This record gives sequence, C-alpha cells and structure tokens, in this order.
Amino acid sequence: MEKENFFKQVYDVVKQIPKGKVATYGQIARLTGNPRMSRQVGFALHVNPEPINIPCHRVVFADGSLSKAFAFGGINAQKGLLENEGVYISVNEKVNLNEFQWEI
Repeated sequence: MEKENFFKQVYDVVKQIPKGKVATYGQIARLTGNPRMSRQVGFALHVNPEPINIPCHRVVFADGSLSKAFAFGGINAQKGLLENEGVYISVNEKVNLNEFQWEI
C-alpha cells in the first residue's frame, strides 16, 4: 500500500472520533482495512499535517495508555487535551476504554 494513501485513510478515520472519546492505534488500523498496521498508524499520526483538524490526541494504546512521545507536546499535552474534552485520565496515565472508547 502506498504510504500517502494509508496516511490519508488514517487521518480520515481519526477525524471521525468524537470529542470525549478515544480510539486505539489497532482500532484505527482495523478501520482502514489494515489490521496489522497499528504501528504505522502511530507513524502517520506523528507527522500529522493538520493537528487542529486531525485530533490525534484521541488515539491511545490498546491498554488505554497515553503516548509518552505525543508528537505535539508530550504526554501532558495529550492528557490536557483529553481532559478538556471530558475524558478521565487515571493516576497511572490511562483512559478507561470501557467508558471512553469510541464505538463504531
């Protein structure tokens, strides 16, 4: 698959995640039709060309963990953006996926 096409698919899916919800890297990979490419989803989000329009802060690891290398300011920036949308972050820096995961 062509990298630019895959990245566009990732961005199109991530744009659909509603405020107050999160998705996992694996979930985004599955929704693009590429279930084994969750790591590449991370690469795509790391070079997000439109952070205002592509809410990559709403993507977390499979266990609900935040990214320590959040591309736009680190874990505290991701935490702050999610908390501003009403997503509760636990003391161990995780989102409760049972409560906040985007269901599609």
